[in-house]
Amino acid sequence: MGCRTRIRILSAGAGSTLQDGGRHGYLRYGITPAGPMDPLALACANRALDNPPGATAIEVSLGGMSLTVEGEPVDVALAGGAPRIDLDGRTLPCPIGLTLRPGERLGIRAGEAGVWTSLAVAGQIDVAPVLGSTATHTRSRLGGLDGRGLRAGDVLPVLEPRAVIGEAAQLDLPVLHRPPDTIRIVLGPQDDHFAEGAIAAFLAGPWRVGARGDRMACFLEGPTIQARTHDIVSDGIAMGAIQVPGSGQPLVLMADRQPTGGYPKIATVIGADLGRLAQARPGTVLRFAAVELAEAVAARRAEVAALLPAVTRRPVLRTRFTSEFLLGTNLIDGVFG
Repeated sequence: MGCRTRIRILSAGAGSTLQDGGRHGYLRYGITPAGPMDPLALACANRALDNPPGATAIEVSLGGMSLTVEGEPVDVALAGGAPRIDLDGRTLPCPIGLTLRPGERLGIRAGEAGVWTSLAVAGQIDVAPVLGSTATHTRSRLGGLDGRGLRAGDVLPVLEPRAVIGEAAQLDLPVLHRPPDTIRIVLGPQDDHFAEGAIAAFLAGPWRVGARGDRMACFLEGPTIQARTHDIVSDGIAMGAIQVPGSGQPLVLMADRQPTGGYPKIATVIGADLGRLAQARPGTVLRFAAVELAEAVAARRAEVAALLPAVTRRPVLRTRFTSEFLLGTNLIDGVFG
């Protein structure tokens, strides 16, 4: 018997994919993890629905998306950035949890801030894992739906949907308030390839996020940073590694990064600030602040602790009353003569 609940993609901008926590353990074989651009947004959306933090979700890019559900209703939660969200024309805030009913149209478009929004489902998006993960890596065509981005007409079966949300509710997730003005980094692993003056210039900035960025890398524009030598033995690349090529303009390697690289890495963005950087739009001005490893670990632990309590929800008040809504509501109690 076929799945009774299905999400149908009505439209999808470039860069929207299915992602889970990532395809880990295969970097030694040249297989990059992929996974979410904003890991905290994915974890928050899943936490609001009592899913595992790395459960499969839809990651929506600046290009936006619209979708509907077929069959049975499904509860969803959206977190990350500040997109414009509407349900059949009704504007909703973000982060938000809601029940999507058959025939309703959910729209997600670029809003005032942010780049990536995770849409989690109370249930399991039924796609086959590849090497233990559903994360989409489009360059190697692994995971997701045939290793590609989502597009109009795609249908995503949902197994074992659960009722969690009910009426639309704004999610209380203060941990997602992360202005991208300062990004914390740990120097290295090749900071010894740079003179003290070059490191000082890197930390002084300021840096502007370039327009060429994608899921593979964030390109930075600012002062020219020169290494003593660019001739190093290629080694493994972690998400957040900041390479400095011969141009002297750094780039930060992100979720779809290559597995190895031969440019010296002046620093690495700490795990707790990866999403903060990923949500910075082209043109955003930022600086880097060097911290010790202990502070980076403490920041990650604080992030994990913030996700332990249940997510509180606040009802979203209606400001628009359609004829269908009013006709479906009993506004009269008894008979008056």
